[in-house]
Amino acid sequence: MAVSTFKRGLRVPTRKTATEGKSVELVPPPKQVVIPINQHFGAPNQSLVKPGDTVRRGQKIADALSPGPMTVPVHASIGGVVKKIEPRTQSNNSEGLCIVIETDNPVREDPEAEFMEPLDPFTCSKEEALKRIREAGMTGMGGAGFPSHVKLSPPPNKPIDVIIANGAECEPYLTTDEAVMHEKPNLLIRGLAAVMKITGVKKAVIGMEDNKEALIPMLEREIRIACDDYFKGLGEIQIGLCRTLYPQGGEKMLITALTGREVPSGALPMDAGCIVQNVGTLVAIAEAFTLGKPLIDRELTVSGGACNSPKNIRAPIGTLLPDLPKEFMDIDYRKLRKILFGGPMMGFAVPTLSVPIQKNTSGIILMTEAETHANPEGPCIHCARCIRNCPCRLSPAIMNHSLEAGDLEESVKAGLMDCIECGSCTFMCPARIKLVQRFRVGKGRLRARQQAAQLAAAKQAAPAKT
Repeated sequence: MAVSTFKRGLRVPTRKTATEGKSVELVPPPKQVVIPINQHFGAPNQSLVKPGDTVRRGQKIADALSPGPMTVPVHASIGGVVKKIEPRTQSNNSEGLCIVIETDNPVREDPEAEFMEPLDPFTCSKEEALKRIREAGMTGMGGAGFPSHVKLSPPPNKPIDVIIANGAECEPYLTTDEAVMHEKPNLLIRGLAAVMKITGVKKAVIGMEDNKEALIPMLEREIRIACDDYFKGLGEIQIGLCRTLYPQGGEKMLITALTGREVPSGALPMDAGCIVQNVGTLVAIAEAFTLGKPLIDRELTVSGGACNSPKNIRAPIGTLLPDLPKEFMDIDYRKLRKILFGGPMMGFAVPTLSVPIQKNTSGIILMTEAETHANPEGPCIHCARCIRNCPCRLSPAIMNHSLEAGDLEESVKAGLMDCIECGSCTFMCPARIKLVQRFRVGKGRLRARQQAAQLAAAKQAAPAKT
């Protein structure tokens, strides 16, 4: 099979050996969960419960008061009693409102779970299928948390002809996508086929790096079974092998590698005729149809030098790692120097382990001092390594100098809003400048200024009160 790729990119140490090839282990049922009410990119939710309420696993506990296209509900991941609704630190290192649920009788499978009725995506209407995906709380599980039902509803002027299942998993340490493809290939193919039926697209490609080539025979067998069964005559599913190169799993990079197309500046994958869905999201979509199960559990990798028992786990959304018994998750707190939610290239450093697992938590990395490389920043030496290695062909050095000078307009011209925050520039910088962190702050400043301008314009346009 031919191996494709994109231009530039980095060969970073994968550090996957500690969990590579390991099956996903179910965590012991937790006695409490801390569930953020907002776990998606879009309009904010409101709590539908109050302290003292009894809830069941799978019950909707947060949603927008007026559900719109950019809203996704949140569900209880365990049955129990709502103890608190209060701000807590979340995986993006900011505070947000969370619902704390406690139980006196933790169980792995709750017979009182409140799931939806199963629904056949191949016989129901497109509207019913999209409603099911929204009501199940589906968001992108690769990191961004974009509502899945929105991604699967492109406007009529954006024709889609390829669906890409993203199984590249290029971040160091992380191995859950590989484990999910190995353990649930039937659900992956069923979820991908359902997405193709909903969108009317006749072609799909499962994209993975060539370090996962051993999975191909298993996936090809499941594709043949699907084509002989429920997916007969509805389209074609292929497997696309890509070079193991960082950040191959980025949407723009994967689209270029598999189709040869380029997503224009300031545009989305739909502008290149593609929809990209993480393989974990596709499995969750399949479970929403076949089991009626909302997105209440999450597979993730827990690894790093300060973890004595690195593994792939499946945990209820809202689980706190310190609540797991030591015999299951052995953490060496004496060695622990840095906690990352996500991978080491694009993840967020958090100050405590008492941060809940969310829908988009792909991994928790417990790093020792030797792994952190916490070197002090030096001055930029104008070596241009960040420019030469940027997979989006931007100018990180110019973006950084513009932000230091307070010139947001110049940083945008240099590519600030096209930056995918992959961390390649930071990784290659000999001066150890924290470029990605600065770009995140710069984007926040730009959005705040835009919101302030919109608010001022709205006030000016409002009729004066008499």
